Order: sequence, then C-alpha cells, then structure tokens
Amino acid sequence: MLQIEIWINMKVRFAPSPTGMLHVGNARTALISWLFTRSMGGEFMLRIDDTDRLRSKDEYEVAIESGLKWLGMDWDLKARQRDRSDIYESKIEQLKVAGRLYPCYETPEELDLKRKSQLSRKLPPIYDREALELSDDKIKAYEEQGRKPHWRFKLNHEAIIWNDMVRGEIKFDGKDLSDPVLIREDGSPLYHICSVIDDIDYEITHVVRGEDHVSNTACHIQMFEALGAKAPIFAHLPLLSDKEGGKLSKRIGSLSLKELQDDGLEPLSVVSLMARLGTSDPIEAFCDIKTVIDNFDISKFSRGTPKFDPDELLRLNAKILHEREFDEIKPRLIEIGLAELDAEFWNIARPNIEKLLDIKDWWNVAKNPVTPIIEDSEFIEQALELLPECPWSKDTWKNWANAVKAKTGRKGKQLFMPLRQALTGMDHGPELSELLLLIGYDNAKERLQSHKKAA
Repeated sequence: MLQIEIWINMKVRFAPSPTGMLHVGNARTALISWLFTRSMGGEFMLRIDDTDRLRSKDEYEVAIESGLKWLGMDWDLKARQRDRSDIYESKIEQLKVAGRLYPCYETPEELDLKRKSQLSRKLPPIYDREALELSDDKIKAYEEQGRKPHWRFKLNHEAIIWNDMVRGEIKFDGKDLSDPVLIREDGSPLYHICSVIDDIDYEITHVVRGEDHVSNTACHIQMFEALGAKAPIFAHLPLLSDKEGGKLSKRIGSLSLKELQDDGLEPLSVVSLMARLGTSDPIEAFCDIKTVIDNFDISKFSRGTPKFDPDELLRLNAKILHEREFDEIKPRLIEIGLAELDAEFWNIARPNIEKLLDIKDWWNVAKNPVTPIIEDSEFIEQALELLPECPWSKDTWKNWANAVKAKTGRKGKQLFMPLRQALTGMDHGPELSELLLLIGYDNAKERLQSHKKAA
C-alpha cells in the first residue's frame, strides 16, 4: 500500500551543481528524470546543489536552466541549497546528539598515508575509526595545535539492501564502506547530508542518477534512516561510453549542452537520442516532446553501457529537419537572415541539410555568386547554346538534359556531373530538376558563361 501511495504522490528531482557547464552525461540524467516524471504525472523539482561556495557560480546556474529549457524541460519547483543553511545545521546537530556524527582530526596527509598503508597490505582503504578512540587529552592537544575536526557519519555495520529500478536488488554491508565525511574542517556541510535532508524535506519519492553514485546511495540510505525517514526509490543509470564502447574521451565526455546548442543542433535530436539510448527500444527521431513523453518507459533502461555517438545526433537532427513544414521553420529562417526564403525553396532544399544553418549554403548556391567548376569548356559551351529560354517549368531540366545528351552523346554521370559542377560549384545537392528553377535563367546563364571570362 505504501508503494502505491508513493507513486500517486510522485516527486522527482534533478540536482546539478553550478560549478561548470551541464555536460551530456548530466543532461541525459536530467532528461530521463524529467521524462519519467512527466510520463507518470508527477512533480519535477530543480534543486541547485551549491554547497561548494567557492566553485559555484551564478552564470553556471543560468546556463543550466537555459540548457534544460532548450531541451523542452520545465519544473514545478526550484530551490537552492545555499538558502537552507539553518535547516542543515539543525539536522546535523540532531545526528551529533544521536552519536551518528563524530569528529575526526586527521590531516589530509595522514589520511593519505593510511590509505597507502592499507593498499600496500592488500586491504580495502576503509577508514579505521581511530577518531572514535581518541581521549579527551588527545582531542585537546589537537585543538591546541589549531586542528579543526571534520565530521564523519557512523555507518551501522549491517546489511544495506534496496531494489533499484535499473540494476535490480543491490546489497552492501556497512562494514565494507568507509564512514563518509559529511562536514568539512571549516564547518560547511558536504553534498551527501544536504542532499538527504533536502530529499526528506521536499518529499522526493524517486531519485535518478548515474551508477557512479551506487556506493553513495548505500550510505545515504542509512542517513535517511538516522533522520527517521524512508529512502526514496532509486534508479542508477549506466554511464555513457564512446561509440566503440570505451570510456568517453575528455573532449566528448566534457561536451556541454551549450556546445550542442551553439553547434546548431535541434533540441529534439538530443532528446530523441537520450530518451532511447540504453533502452531496448530503437532510436528514432521524434518531432515533438509529447510523443517522447507518451512513449517513455524507464523500465526499458538496462545495465548495459550505452554508446554515445555524435554522428547519431546528426542523423536524427537531419531527419527531424526533413519533417519540418515551412510554417514551423519560417520564424527561425527569419532569425538567421533568410526572410526571403519561401516554401518552395525550403521543400526543395531541406532533404539536403543536416543542420538548419546548412540551408544558407543552398541559398547562396541558388541566389548568390558561386565559383563554377568547369573542366571541359567545350561541353559547357554546347550546353549553354541549348539552355532553354524563359519561362521555365518543372520539365525544363529534363528537356535541356535530353537536348545536351542528343548533341554530345554523353549520358549518366558524364552528362549530369559537369552540369551540376558548372551550375553550383559543387558535386552534390538537391535534384537539379528542382534546383535549376531556384537558380533561375540569369544565374544559370552567367555561370555557364564563366569559362569565357576566365579565358
């Protein structure tokens, strides 16, 4: 009955740290969290985890929000951890009184030496709880030296078990984990305890995050219990790999959402890829966010490592653009300086673009001066003599090509490629039967005559 109640009052959060730009891995987690929430009719919360005061910056927070909105995401509630210091202090004091937080006086150098010693003896680098044995005199001596304690959470040495929505049943034993540091030497709380307190206060029912947090989750579950709360339901997603299945390169691994946006990608191409990457469903291009939501099922995500291929983004991007009607795209064409571009031009050129800005190339080919490629001036001269007079129609290209074929004896690629190169300066593009009409008689004649000027 409790499980049903949780799902009825479902609330999911995405909690980025504003210490840098939102990269593709975190954007994927955000999107999956949001799609999951919206597909289930739940509430979605954006929580800015800015306990790291030195590295957190307002411009990163702005960029994170901008990136999420670009993807089509919204949120029902927003909060910042920096506004909740008093609440954290109250809960932390509660844990201290209960004996679940204890002070430790080791320096970073001393802790590092302990870890190295344990590893050299083939022991796991787990904190030995030496601080629990400190006498009052030893503590006084440390404090007289000017040492400030950091505070660790005392894990119960017992089984920690939960049913993960992606990984199934997960088991840890408290004795196999290090007591995590929750309070820094300067008294500021770390991510772990603030996150747990926030999840309790905001009644978060589900947490979606990367599999690199699995061991953190084991510790967090005991923190929830120590604060008298039930832990949320967790879903730990496998981290992205490159297209060969290896670790993401530094270049791709740090690829930010802003870079994808600046690169001219359609947001729905990113959504289409991330919504299906790592699931049993085929990746397909979605043209509206509602369809993505309606077809989303978090249970289809597997433990297998998903392969992130930037080329796949381009394929999806092109397919989405090829489905766009002129009325949908017109405002954006105006934004990029192509107010004169009409529906006829869009319908002819769109099958040949990967990104919207590519349409400028075909506009320039059709309407602006180009540098023709003419390797056989005699053939082009013959073609020029046969160029039909106006008015032109959809049959103009066929009639002209047939006439040139009859006069020169050329056919196939030997006929079409020199004409394409002379007319466009390129060896690929839209069908010449349609492109010729966009180029027009005057431009076509001038380009075919260019070999005379060069001579």
